[in-house]
Amino acid sequence: MIDRGPMIGFFLAMTTAVFWGALPIAMKQAVEVMDPFTIVWYRFITAAFGLGLFLAWRKQLPTISNLGRMSCVVLVIASLGLAGNFVLYNSSLKYLSPPVVQVIIQLAPVMLLVSSAWMFKEKLGRHQIIGVIALISGLILFFNERLIELFTSFSGYTVGVSLAVAAALVWVVYGLAQKWLLRQFTSAQILLMIYIICAVILTPMAQPQQILTMDNRQLGMLLFCCVNTLVGYGAFAEAMARWQASQVSAVITLTPLFTILFVDLASLAWPQYVATVSLNIWGYLGAMVVVSGAVCCAIGHKFIRPSK
Repeated sequence: MIDRGPMIGFFLAMTTAVFWGALPIAMKQAVEVMDPFTIVWYRFITAAFGLGLFLAWRKQLPTISNLGRMSCVVLVIASLGLAGNFVLYNSSLKYLSPPVVQVIIQLAPVMLLVSSAWMFKEKLGRHQIIGVIALISGLILFFNERLIELFTSFSGYTVGVSLAVAAALVWVVYGLAQKWLLRQFTSAQILLMIYIICAVILTPMAQPQQILTMDNRQLGMLLFCCVNTLVGYGAFAEAMARWQASQVSAVITLTPLFTILFVDLASLAWPQYVATVSLNIWGYLGAMVVVSGAVCCAIGHKFIRPSK
């Protein structure tokens, strides 16, 4: 009997990478007329409703009474981290192209790795150190044409990069808080509680009526963003349950390459809405090195023997 678990796990992880790769392209279209707070609010409302129905059907809704005072504090911190990540990520798309944002956001899992080693006393392996160095080197190559502008002027490009880096940083806060909460709840239960809290937090800042100003294209992109949150994170959680976490992470790191591919294809099909990727050969090489560094952090231990 063939074990189909790894095959299904790979398919689910690839589904996540594809959906997350397409996400910034859709969000850039939606953010033309809808502010980031409202887009994120719609995404959290949809995700909370969909995930809530799914967990209710499986009779796996979280038991709120199990939350202690410390758990409540950590849950709020996790919610603020994820809400901040979503809003900052959306905001950066006003200044940057989707591939640039997607490459920068690769800082998040690597910073989570380093932060976990510090907070949870986890030892960094040789492969992880090599991966971090490769990722930083790849980012320098990726921004080779705009390094001077990035560090010497406060342009829109610099603002966008700063917002994307901030999005990665606050995602690390969310990741660390979620890791702590996994002692009491499953990842799906944690996400449901976080989605609900995030929607409540963003309600005063959201302007749902902005949806009335959208044309069919922008409305379709908003709908895709909402469905993407549910499908992307759902496939990711299921992949983690069926496959090794390191292998899932390795597939997920392909997300920026999918974004670059989708932008190239979309710019050919709809040039009036999607701009081509503006990268030289060093930029493309840098994107590959960034992805390789992230892959090395995830599964490098299979190829690089640990130091004694």
